[in-house]
Amino acid sequence: MSLALEEIKKAITKLPKDELINLDKEIHKYIETLMMMGGAETAFSEWMDPEEDIYSESV
Repeated sequence: MSLALEEIKKAITKLPKDELINLDKEIHKYIETLMMMGGAETAFSEWMDPEEDIYSESV
């Protein structure tokens, strides 16, 4: 089930304060994880480059 942004905004206004704070924390954790994963992907992208694979050469 997919909720439109406007539906989510309306639902948020009906949440009790403590639930809204918990939701905010969960959203921030999720965004932080996504950002770290994106950074890790770019940091290790050279590992996927076949020209950089020094261990696949025959000895």
